[in-house]
Amino acid sequence: MKLTGAEIIVKALEAEGVDVVFGYPGGAVLPLYDKLYDSPIRHILVRHEQGAAHAADGYARATGKPGVCIATSGPGATNLVTGIANAYMDSIPIVALTGQVPLPAIGRDSFQEADITGITLPIVKHSYLVRDVRQLAATIHAAFHIATTGRPGPVLIDLPKDITIAQAEFEYPPQLSFRSYSSAREYSPTQIYQAAKAIGESRKPVLYVGGGVISSGAAGELREFVEKTQIPVTTTLLGKGAFPETHPLSLGMLGMHGTKYANYAISYSDLIIAAGARFDDRVTSRLDTFAPHAQVIHIDIDPAEIGKNVRVHYPLTGDIKQVLKDLIPRVEVPQIKEWLQQVEQWKADFPLSYTKEEGVLKPQDVVEQIWEITKGEAVITTEVGQNQMWAAQYYKAIHPRTFISSGGLGTMGFGLPAAIGAQVGRPDAVVFDIAGDGSVQMTSQELATAVQFQLPINIAILNNRYLGMVRQWQELFHGKRYSQTDLVETPDFVKLAEAYGAVGIRVTRDEEMRPALERAIASPKPVVIDFVVAREENVFPMVPPGEPITKMLGG
Repeated sequence: MKLTGAEIIVKALEAEGVDVVFGYPGGAVLPLYDKLYDSPIRHILVRHEQGAAHAADGYARATGKPGVCIATSGPGATNLVTGIANAYMDSIPIVALTGQVPLPAIGRDSFQEADITGITLPIVKHSYLVRDVRQLAATIHAAFHIATTGRPGPVLIDLPKDITIAQAEFEYPPQLSFRSYSSAREYSPTQIYQAAKAIGESRKPVLYVGGGVISSGAAGELREFVEKTQIPVTTTLLGKGAFPETHPLSLGMLGMHGTKYANYAISYSDLIIAAGARFDDRVTSRLDTFAPHAQVIHIDIDPAEIGKNVRVHYPLTGDIKQVLKDLIPRVEVPQIKEWLQQVEQWKADFPLSYTKEEGVLKPQDVVEQIWEITKGEAVITTEVGQNQMWAAQYYKAIHPRTFISSGGLGTMGFGLPAAIGAQVGRPDAVVFDIAGDGSVQMTSQELATAVQFQLPINIAILNNRYLGMVRQWQELFHGKRYSQTDLVETPDFVKLAEAYGAVGIRVTRDEEMRPALERAIASPKPVVIDFVVAREENVFPMVPPGEPITKMLGG
């Protein structure tokens, strides 16, 4: 019996174990939506296609499963671009299904036609324009395989409308083989021996952990490695949760807004063990001054990352989970008592701190209160800007896949739809979006999605009525010339929440914080808490542009 292309798509998604998709219908995908109507796959109707991509991204980060989003042709597909780029920069597995005009109409400037495979070429792991309905099932199978194996990332499938209504026999391929694509390990036993020897001989080692540890599911192996070696751990923004930040050996986040002690530790180390991190500019600042005395062990599944930014002395290309399994029995415990004493002294001398003021609500205090009430057992998403950095500094992530933030692309508007995706993927979890008043307005229409699908997300807005991070740079480096960063007409977020059918709460005093957070967590509805915070509070510590990471302002 033959099936239409739309029926094949639905059957293939079901075969891949997809239980939810995020999307927005349109003319070119109507045949697909018609078949989804009878499918057990849950569809979450967003209010803007960018929200679909970010929700699929948040779902993938919270669950470890690939997220799926759907958009129609032309503007529907192009509205996914920011979300696809965000997933690509952070190595998140999503599969984007886009409608396309019929094959004979492609290239004729047809209504709602856009070359989405061409547009997204630099920001996808792979893409397909399906030209034969008989290849449709195999294409979907390949897309999920590519998105989730090796270094994860987004894959796009462009679906001409005539392909979705054409017919073919449905047969889902059981196995896949790609001549030019492999996720197999490339490191050798000799390289493991050399790395283990270097660790045993080091006297000032530091573990530098990124999101790759979480993608690999290697948090348990990392913990075992640390417990054996007693090497202190610092994480990137995307690595938060890979190692408990309540652990005595945790140094928190490093880099531009990292802790002083993390930056000092990595700068004066003699060996950096980088696991699933890519030495990006927000971590290293000036490359010529970064960790000048350290040798580098770099563990990464993507060989293109090894040696890209810093010189690597011991490359280990492969899956981090397996690399650590091979390293743990071979590594000798380094003699680092004096180093650990020095690290503890830095932690005592340079703790994260801020000044409280009578009658003024501080954003750092809000984040600490969210931590105190959840104790690291919530799923945190963030917007981008000062709110993101305060969340990274003051919310101690304990478990993997519980701190979800836009890293590489730095996408304002990410947090709210990502919280929706996380709540859909983990319905029993308490989910908080720690937001800024500027960033949350980028996608605030997704409150309607949360209300419609009864998703009890909590949006904690650190409302300073500024584009805070840009204003901070203007204060510090542009003589307080606040060009276009004062959000004079910030909306009444309580009324906005209520207009969508959510709960709105405003907090202006310290004593109101705890009751508001408790009310939000207990609510079955989405809740927006408008925390009216100090307008010109800055994020410190901060590494000024062009300076070494040892030269930090404030904090």
